[in-house]
Amino acid sequence: MSNERSWNAEQIPDQTGRVFLVTGANSGLGLATTRALAGKGAHVILAVRDEGNGRRAAAEITAAHPGARLDVRQVDLADLESVRAFAAGVRADHARLDVLINNAGVMAPPRTLSPQGHEVQFAANHLGHFALTGLLLDLLEAGPDSRVVTVSSPNHRQASLFFDDLSGERTYAPMAYYNQSKLANAVFGMELHRRLTAAGSRVRSVLAHPGYTATNLQTSSPVGMVKFLFGRLLLPLAQSPDRGALPQLYAATAPDAESGQFMGPDGMAELRGAPKRVTPAPRATDLTTGSRLWDVSEELTGVRYAFRAAAA
Repeated sequence: MSNERSWNAEQIPDQTGRVFLVTGANSGLGLATTRALAGKGAHVILAVRDEGNGRRAAAEITAAHPGARLDVRQVDLADLESVRAFAAGVRADHARLDVLINNAGVMAPPRTLSPQGHEVQFAANHLGHFALTGLLLDLLEAGPDSRVVTVSSPNHRQASLFFDDLSGERTYAPMAYYNQSKLANAVFGMELHRRLTAAGSRVRSVLAHPGYTATNLQTSSPVGMVKFLFGRLLLPLAQSPDRGALPQLYAATAPDAESGQFMGPDGMAELRGAPKRVTPAPRATDLTTGSRLWDVSEELTGVRYAFRAAAA
């Protein structure tokens, strides 16, 4: 990875003619990512839970980048029926997708269940993205340089996967289950890389994390001490969304970002800084864990991946 310490959004190559899909695109990291991509000529599909907020974000970006090609579409990633309907709409209008950025997330709410009965953080942060990626995989395989970028967190390093209690029915702690979802993101990204490689696919699966970034993730859903700690007390230490988005932008656009790599900030404890390649936690790359999470995810979502080798 070259010149990572000085890399910024201005160094994103021209993206004219390429189609990106960014989940959670109306605020925080997703908005910063979409704005940077639009500024480089990309056609960006903004996948948002609230269409009104999405349209306001699109108007803000268009004001800064007249002529930006933006498409606002509603999806609730915690609801698998919504994910299926959203994917069907994308498929109806696009024959190819160049980059899928699995960015949206919810953090540390009181225990809540999705419409399908899954713990909402695991549902929105992992299962929704697992399903969406599988439902759009053939559109990604139609492109010459396609990527799936899955956004994790430094918190994946202190997390466990509670396979015997994924929904938190017996013992729920908001941050422990947020951390679980971020570990699931990392495990998924690595397992997807292995399966794409084994199939001979050209699609790259790249992971990224933003370090500690000031977004509404810390204030919109957490309660109590978690909200006070991350949304107020430690906030002066956080970097801006424009800076926090750089690792995922690097993963999505840099020519030398390879499948199976993990990008994060280069500063102390990976909390802030320019993008660099970082080392995932050992459990994120564990083969048995990857296979088990994949099987569970297929069972819970009903989405089975159909891998296709690259055309000769």
